[in-house]
Amino acid sequence: MTTAHDFSATTIDGAERALADYRGKVLLVVNTATQCGFTPQLRGLEELYQSYVDRGLVVLGFPCDQFGHQNPDGDEETAAFCEKNYGVTFPLFSEVEVNGSDAHPLYQWLKSEKKGVLGGRIKWNFTKFLVDADGNVVKRYGSTTKPEDIASDIEKLLPAA
Repeated sequence: MTTAHDFSATTIDGAERALADYRGKVLLVVNTATQCGFTPQLRGLEELYQSYVDRGLVVLGFPCDQFGHQNPDGDEETAAFCEKNYGVTFPLFSEVEVNGSDAHPLYQWLKSEKKGVLGGRIKWNFTKFLVDADGNVVKRYGSTTKPEDIASDIEKLLPAA
């Protein structure tokens, strides 16, 4: 059976990272963009990360430029923007595609596990997938779901404080 731990991705600074490194952690996987109406969610994602990192949550940000060319800069500029404007410290990865034949394998799998309103496609930036500590997709959230609205679902997957 495939889990999130079977995939790897390139970090925003160019290193290959096995998602198996996050085994035992709850993951919130998000396709991000720097020039989107939902970009301020980066602050909320960072707040979730800071609130729950000690209990085992890791937010994984995957910049994507497939929706309205809203992540036009390279990885270095994207990382600097996220840190400077939203204080992002959660792991960011190199820009990926989330739809189409060149979609990152992780996103191909995530979409097959939890279909959205467009079936197997991602509708827009800031689609979120909640993955349990065993690497299984628990829930999918659309762009309009604010990070703080996911906190109760995250709580259910984490060990008690």
